[in-house]
Amino acid sequence: MKRTRWYKDAVFYQIWPRSFKDGNGDGMGDLYGVCEKLDYIKSLGVDGIWFSPLYPSPGADCGYDISNYMDIAPEFGGMPAFQKMLEGAHARGLKVIMDLVVNHTSDEHEWFQKSRRRIDPYTDYYIWRPARPDGKLPNNWDSMFEGKAWQWDEVRQEYYLHLFAIKQPDLNMDNPLVRQEVIRILRFWLEMGVDGFREDVITFISKQDGLPDAMIPAMRGIFRYNFGPHLHEYLQQFRREALDDYDCVTIAECALITPEKALEFVEEKDDSELDMVIQFDCMSADCLFTDYVPMPFSLHRLKNAFSSWQKKLEGRAWNMLYLENHDHPRVLSRYGSERFRLASGKMLCAMYLFQKGTPFIYQGQEIGMTNWLPDSVELYEDVQTIHHREHLPEDQRLRLYHRASRDSARTPVQWSAEKNAGFTTGTPWFFINPNYLEINVAAEEANPDSILHFYRKAISLRKQLKAVRDGVYRDYDLLSGRFYVYAMEEKLQRVLVICSFSSRVQHFKAPKGYDLSKGRLVLKNYGDRLDGNGFHAMPYEVRVYVFE
Repeated sequence: MKRTRWYKDAVFYQIWPRSFKDGNGDGMGDLYGVCEKLDYIKSLGVDGIWFSPLYPSPGADCGYDISNYMDIAPEFGGMPAFQKMLEGAHARGLKVIMDLVVNHTSDEHEWFQKSRRRIDPYTDYYIWRPARPDGKLPNNWDSMFEGKAWQWDEVRQEYYLHLFAIKQPDLNMDNPLVRQEVIRILRFWLEMGVDGFREDVITFISKQDGLPDAMIPAMRGIFRYNFGPHLHEYLQQFRREALDDYDCVTIAECALITPEKALEFVEEKDDSELDMVIQFDCMSADCLFTDYVPMPFSLHRLKNAFSSWQKKLEGRAWNMLYLENHDHPRVLSRYGSERFRLASGKMLCAMYLFQKGTPFIYQGQEIGMTNWLPDSVELYEDVQTIHHREHLPEDQRLRLYHRASRDSARTPVQWSAEKNAGFTTGTPWFFINPNYLEINVAAEEANPDSILHFYRKAISLRKQLKAVRDGVYRDYDLLSGRFYVYAMEEKLQRVLVICSFSSRVQHFKAPKGYDLSKGRLVLKNYGDRLDGNGFHAMPYEVRVYVFE
């Protein structure tokens, strides 16, 4: 089937199902709640929804430990609710993409239960190894979540590999039968009408031959199980035997990927393996590799991240743009300012929405939700969080979790100032951020100057501006630690985006070749005053000018 690359004109909204909206009063977000809010989602101006996992799961990693790939979890409404949601989304012109999580399954999946009992053909569906003769683990790899990457199984009397939680055993993708299972999964959902997949840690599915020890003490193993020797081969097989028969989109989550490396997967050609990659560079402006190694926020690092991907993919591949998702704390609390929530929430919105690529907006981002700050480490539930830095004193752990935990992005969406933030009529499955009394959708709807209305206007403007879709990115004032300034430039149109990352008033002077008095100021979060060919930027001010 001819691939139309329809995603280039789309903006997506990400839903983390259990915290979006509860429609049946049991305290858990579900697809009934999504159906209630489809008109709201459409009102944002977006064109599609990415769902984090909806499949049956024991919940060791909030749905990323899957026990059945071809069903919908009963707590979300089961398959009937999914089909109703899919029909409702498509009727509104909204595409639907699912999470594909095939590096690992739940240890409660039927495949694993049969594999541990050596029942054919499942015996080698997972990566099993005996203990070394000296009794040591099969290798020195670390898990991303829980200690070492090997867990002893009493039934099989061998170790299994788990790069994430203990209850998430890694599949053996070198087994051709496992790859056929993946192809069956892809076809099952595409035949149902799903429009594509976000592929979870897909670059981990091929491990180094022989599973050799890692030489680097820090993050032991990641360089051994990332970008393995058969990765391209397996991705090409998935496209050839499933994806090529559908006009769908594939978006790959890729740890430690560079733009140069990404081009191996997404460069636009007939046999490209993927359509976009989710890189982590834009989430590293205030940390080193991971949110759990915090550093002072650096605007230089943020600008370098966006600029590098824009320039190196230009004319060759398409960017995926984001600032928030379920795996990172709230961006307004990181890159913006809770003190200047209204201004910085708008500035961050425009900062990335006018770049070339397909933007994704995470639930709650559009109303400026902030980090959750509980008073005890015992209140955190995320498996990555509770096993991180367990050796630290509680007060230090709490400060780190406030800064870094994924749970801050997973508190229920704040719909109103009513009980439980309007999320549920029952008892919420997880804690609700107490600031829901001030920060909620209803309040944002009622305020014409809100972050929510700013997102709607920005998305609408983005779609009207040809230079955003077809122009070339150019950055200005690279050495500034206060301003991020870039333009999307096309023959007949130029779009100039000016973002202040300062909490103080700063003077801005327009870059050479731009006369602000001759441009149309189409988006702003303060006034329109000029001081010569510049202006005194207020805290976290943003302006978008169009020159034609």
